[in-house]
Amino acid sequence: MALASIGATLSLLIIYLSLPIYAHAAGENTLLQLQSPPMVFPLFLSPTSSSRSVSVRHRKLHKSLPHSRMRLYDDLLLNGYYTTRLWIGTPPQMFALIVDSGSTVTYVPCSDCEQCGKHQDPKFQPEMSSTYQPVKCNMDCNCDDDKEQCVYEREYAEHSSSKGVLGEDLISFGNESQLTPQRAVFGCETVETGDLYSQRADGIIGLGQGDLSLVDQLVDKGLISNSFALCYGGMDLGGGSMVLGGFAYPSDMIFTDSDPDRSPYYNIDLTGIRVAGKQLSLSSGVFDGEHGAVLDSGTTYAYLPDAAFAAFEEAVMREVSPLKQIDGPDPNFKDTCFHVAPSNDASGLSKIFPSVEMVFKSGQSWLLSPENYLFRHSKVHGAYCLGVFPNGKDHTTLLGGIVVRNTLVVYDRENSKVGFWRTNCSELSDRLPIDGALPPPPPAKLPLNDSNPSLNTSSNLPREKTQIGQINLDIQLTVSSSYLKPRLEELSKVFSKELDIKPTQVYLSNLTSNGNNSLIRVVVVPTESSSLFSNVTATSIVSRFSNHQIKLPDIFGDYQLLTYKLEPPRKGTRWQMKNTIVVIAIVMVSVVVSLLAYGVWLMWERKQTSNLYKPVDEAIVAEQELQPL
Repeated sequence: MALASIGATLSLLIIYLSLPIYAHAAGENTLLQLQSPPMVFPLFLSPTSSSRSVSVRHRKLHKSLPHSRMRLYDDLLLNGYYTTRLWIGTPPQMFALIVDSGSTVTYVPCSDCEQCGKHQDPKFQPEMSSTYQPVKCNMDCNCDDDKEQCVYEREYAEHSSSKGVLGEDLISFGNESQLTPQRAVFGCETVETGDLYSQRADGIIGLGQGDLSLVDQLVDKGLISNSFALCYGGMDLGGGSMVLGGFAYPSDMIFTDSDPDRSPYYNIDLTGIRVAGKQLSLSSGVFDGEHGAVLDSGTTYAYLPDAAFAAFEEAVMREVSPLKQIDGPDPNFKDTCFHVAPSNDASGLSKIFPSVEMVFKSGQSWLLSPENYLFRHSKVHGAYCLGVFPNGKDHTTLLGGIVVRNTLVVYDRENSKVGFWRTNCSELSDRLPIDGALPPPPPAKLPLNDSNPSLNTSSNLPREKTQIGQINLDIQLTVSSSYLKPRLEELSKVFSKELDIKPTQVYLSNLTSNGNNSLIRVVVVPTESSSLFSNVTATSIVSRFSNHQIKLPDIFGDYQLLTYKLEPPRKGTRWQMKNTIVVIAIVMVSVVVSLLAYGVWLMWERKQTSNLYKPVDEAIVAEQELQPL
């Protein structure tokens, strides 16, 4: 939206810097309407936030700049989001953050937050970081009541919110990144509500367009080119990749223009939709209402203007008319669902459901497969539902994460365009040729981490005198527990081979199910000749899991380290305990043999003694044998 005056421009810039509260202005609709859970994190738009206050002044940056390649975790439909890992502070404190192209600020729960939920990792402890600095109150930000520190507040369309103070610290991007740790401003939460309070993820990494966006901060410092990319895993396998910075895009990538002046969201010039090759009878203007067609990685499903949704649903149902329609998983929502087959395999959906194409103004089209507009029915095996819903009174076209599954999406902000390329996102991080000549930085030192903060006595690395007798690692695998159970021995051998340790040093336990995923504990113990791990060895093992350096065969899918704990040695080492058991067993056997021998001897003795006493008429006892005592 163009500004009418210089005064309005200055006002907008101040509002961006001062982190306004995104409120629901009069006459404004939310960007989306909840139709089927889970639904997360598109921002409300404020009347003053729709101008391009930042992107117009970014320098043109050379493409040879380094980039940050980071893995994505979790599952879009089970969790409602994808997360990546960031490390904040010195020493680094680890966080799982929702990847959100619709947010313009990155934040994590702060240690003094009294209204924050229990999340995947312990809260950020500013007092434990030697490089942390609060952002002091100034004329360009909103300040706390004491006029000492800058604060922020954000509200979201699903009625959750986050607010807190602003801080600055070193942010690390993991071992697959060419970027060294960089100072950046982020939010330290003091209050969470709604889904932000109840979710497992720690917070949000903001990739939107705004001064506090992590992308904008890195670009403004000249560290990366003005671009980033996301690649979400598919229906059967989760995971994926994120790249901050530019790289050599695939030659057959489909690009469409994206107007940064229209809103802080990333929009595309969508003009039509084809179902099974047939164009829907719609005016191209139907996709140009409100904020246009918006890509939002933090939203789960897709939402179309009512007219477009009606035409889309009718076209899909016409193509799958032989299928039986069934009720959706949640009676509170009118989902459009179909019973396909007893099998729950998604590989054959393209033979049953039609292809869908998003048509752009340039005439090019972006081809979607059924996994880009369907989700599995959570209560009926072999049933699928439309992951596309009407957007009610809001005329915005909102394309959430489901639409870009197994699609590399490049947000080329420098050239104001967005690109799409169909690929297997679960394998992308291993095969996409985006690495340059720069070597990755050395492994980041990791703090102790446990899902229960009360068990996490320190956020520092174990000191040299710390004794480590066992490493517990809780991981999630993108295969079902029933599939994994008969393969546990094979998986244990894979872990021992990857860690270059003996098979007897790795134990798997606590196998449980988490939807289509599995949760399992990997226990690593020292060798029999040693009762302890060195600090270097323990940190290396955890770092290899955390930074995804353990390579699993395809049959085990992808994995994510959820929590880990370094435990002190038990009373008596495993070797000592083993020796003790052996000694006890020998002693017990010796006692039993001795008792048996004594019993045999006693019986023989009694038998011999009984022969000394004969009947009176058979023996004459000499008188001299009866001498008094």
